[in-house]
Amino acid sequence: MKKILFIIDKVELKYFEFNKLVTNFWIIKEFLERKNEVYITTIQNLSLKSDIAYAKCFETFVSDDNIFYKDVINEFRINDFDLVMFRPDPPVDIDYINATYIFDFVTKPDVINSPRAIRDFNEKLHSIYFKDLMSENIVTSSLNDIEQFLSDKKKIVLKPLNRCFGSGVMYLYDGDPNTRTIINTMTNNENTLVMVQKFISGVYSGDKRVLTLGDNVLKYCIKKLPSKDDFKFNTHNDNFITKAELSNDEFSKFSQVAKKLNSMGISMAGLDVIDGKIIEINVTSPCYFIKEINNLYGIQLEKVICDFLLTEALLSL
Repeated sequence: MKKILFIIDKVELKYFEFNKLVTNFWIIKEFLERKNEVYITTIQNLSLKSDIAYAKCFETFVSDDNIFYKDVINEFRINDFDLVMFRPDPPVDIDYINATYIFDFVTKPDVINSPRAIRDFNEKLHSIYFKDLMSENIVTSSLNDIEQFLSDKKKIVLKPLNRCFGSGVMYLYDGDPNTRTIINTMTNNENTLVMVQKFISGVYSGDKRVLTLGDNVLKYCIKKLPSKDDFKFNTHNDNFITKAELSNDEFSKFSQVAKKLNSMGISMAGLDVIDGKIIEINVTSPCYFIKEINNLYGIQLEKVICDFLLTEALLSL
């Protein structure tokens, strides 16, 4: 039996949004059904006492095929756990960064994904490590640079560097009367860096979520479809998620990405891919779309993930 800690988003804890759309639901439930001891907490409940890292947390349990937590606060040294799942959602703000510093004082358990790696890897910007697999892009706060890129590419997408779920992503076309207003808003009047990418028209047919686990790319893949009123996926329900396949070329290329990420301490990632091009690499709390993949492929993906995670925990002992 392993003692496992999940660091989740405070919204999940506040409303206890453990449901079948949430990756944490499936992994926690599988760990519990394997008779492991699982606790949950948020970054606000982490602390240092001298050089020892602590977490105030809640014990979880399974009942009626669902998961719950006991409304009793426990405080443990983080080193007392066998495995820690670090999965708070962005924004990656100063509170998030400070939470990753706590783990500089954690020595024993395996932590997935590594908080240091997350701190060092921006989901938008550091995708450029794989620039040959990406859409053409620049990272800048310059109005002139963005306007020139727009003039060259004709259609672009602007993304804030520290948010998730498509929040704040804007589309611009050459000649758009709102161009300067949107750029100035996105860059905080040329004070804030943004990712600017060439628009890929294939987005209207959806983007693939390619899942990595350790050195490997999972063969299970879904496509996220845009809603009628948006150019990107923004509604997490079965009507906007379909089964997808990876070509042999995609599988080969993205396997190299998985190996690179894993070597950096990022064992679990979600690549968003359009027309074979990576547009983003999700490393903070990547959604594995477990419910949808289970239904589409007739498998139990949570078992595959937990087999891997428990093996990782054993190797770190």
